[in-house]
Amino acid sequence: MRRFAVLFFIVLVLSSNAAKAEDSDLWDNFGDTNVYGQTPVTDEEFEKALESKKGKPKKPKDKLLRNGESYQQSNETQFLTAMPKELPILLVPLNLAIKEDRILPVGHYQVTGERQNGKIYLKLYQAHNLLASLEATETNDDFGEEEINFVKLLPENQNQVKIIFGSVDFNAYTLVKVAE
Repeated sequence: MRRFAVLFFIVLVLSSNAAKAEDSDLWDNFGDTNVYGQTPVTDEEFEKALESKKGKPKKPKDKLLRNGESYQQSNETQFLTAMPKELPILLVPLNLAIKEDRILPVGHYQVTGERQNGKIYLKLYQAHNLLASLEATETNDDFGEEEINFVKLLPENQNQVKIIFGSVDFNAYTLVKVAE
């Protein structure tokens, strides 16, 4: 009997709410303004606002695209090369033997890649001072990196490390001996 009374009471409450919802429109609960202080608009006002916006072209949000340029697959490389370049930074955790008599000390270096006389060079800078220019080998391998501009130092064997470099222009690597 108790179950029947509880079930009857639940059905009664649910059916009374359904009847109340059918009699009124949902917008009747809002009145003249809503929580944000906005007033409701009529269908005619809404249609008039839509018509006024139809003839106006949309302004691009990106400043680079406001000059009449568009970002398409055909000019993707030009778009990327026109972007301001931030040089990738290489952390060198051990001393490297650049030449027989020169050692590159532990530190952080900004790295650029340049093509000169048909050869590729990786140039390592600290505070705008060129500290090393290493001849590198150009490759089509992107080394599994997701970024376009990158530089990393990878262990090659006990006596050498590999510096990998990638940019919009080319990817390259060089092997450098570890200083003893």
